[in-house]
Amino acid sequence: MDKVLIVGVGPGLSASLARLAAREGMQVALAARKTEKLAALAKETKARVYACDAVEPAAVEGLFASAERDLGPLNWVVYNASYRTRGPVTGLDAAEVKKSLLVSCYGGFLVGQRAAKGMLEQGGGSIFFTGASASVKGYAQSAPFAMGKFGLRGLVQSMARELAPKNVHVAHFVIDGGILRPGGDERAPARGADGMLHPDRIAETYLHIHRQHRSAWTWEVELRPWVENF
Repeated sequence: MDKVLIVGVGPGLSASLARLAAREGMQVALAARKTEKLAALAKETKARVYACDAVEPAAVEGLFASAERDLGPLNWVVYNASYRTRGPVTGLDAAEVKKSLLVSCYGGFLVGQRAAKGMLEQGGGSIFFTGASASVKGYAQSAPFAMGKFGLRGLVQSMARELAPKNVHVAHFVIDGGILRPGGDERAPARGADGMLHPDRIAETYLHIHRQHRSAWTWEVELRPWVENF
């Protein structure tokens, strides 16, 4: 039975991943800084819930120790946390920039490092990271997000080259477009039919990549609505 840990859980993509994994018979673990928001999702998916600040090494180690104790060895870990601050480069708050880098990139390193240690010991697994348009394009007034996501993509590329020959599948997902928000999204009508990425459809792609045969592994996937310019 697959055992998946999703770090940085919110109501969108992470929730869709949790529901899909549960439907597929997997054991699910959910991690977020604030766990009270996960009660309904945990009940629906029969998931274990853990509080974790992914930028704190001790917290990440504690998260994995607890999840491995409760579920056993993890063979699928997804890092879906990020933080963004916007504004002209001359007006950005340094503390906010630091937070964006820590959450988007450094937290990914801590989670990826710890996941890799377990998977190397057990002989395989999948470690996935969620990127964005900013992973490959730095937009005006969005320097901190681009810095974090560029760094995360570099981390994944390096990890993939190092760990693939050891049977650990590392992959990065460029989500190039707006993700449809659950419960109605005011942006959707202006974008037309299927003009935004549906989180359930993104989750299906993550599952497909997790189940790829190692003779044909993918390290990066770009996903965008059919009407999105790129």
